[in-house]
Amino acid sequence: MVGIAFIEPDGTRRIVDAEEGATFKDAALTAGVAGVIGMCGGYANCGTCHVFVGDGWLDKLPTIEEAEDMMLDYTASDRQSGSRLSCQLVVHAELDGIELTVAPHQV
Repeated sequence: MVGIAFIEPDGTRRIVDAEEGATFKDAALTAGVAGVIGMCGGYANCGTCHVFVGDGWLDKLPTIEEAEDMMLDYTASDRQSGSRLSCQLVVHAELDGIELTVAPHQV
């Protein structure tokens, strides 16, 4: 299991154990993390799983694909340097301990 710290929109810190191969969106939804909606089911076309990744973790993540990059320009919360869609990020051991802040507005 890989430990993920989600900071919910109200500031609550939730530690979630996720299986390798799952997406961060699915881990958040399974654990009931507030603020992650995932309306499109993981196809990077709704922007309702927007999270902010801390700088220390960005280099451990895959490069943003075109669909995710475009969708991040239209999310309800303003895009920041660490903005990612959690549906496009797959859990793996190297990410154990990662901290993701859930965007304050998803819709």
